[in-house]
Amino acid sequence: MDTRTMTPSEIRRLGIEALSKALGPIGMVRFLQQFDRGFGDYSKERHTWVDMLDAETIFKEIEEARKK
Repeated sequence: MDTRTMTPSEIRRLGIEALSKALGPIGMVRFLQQFDRGFGDYSKERHTWVDMLDAETIFKEIEEARKK
């Protein structure tokens, strides 16, 4: 089995089978439920706080955190 030539659908099917075999059906579902696409626009929201910081401030905060 060469995963480099498999389609995404084939990889997904084998992955589900492997998870089910290793974790059982309930464990497989619980594992898959951990992955959520979330919501909102991460890039836009990130800029609301990143744009307020400059390199000097970031380095200063890192140094203060390391002292603690």
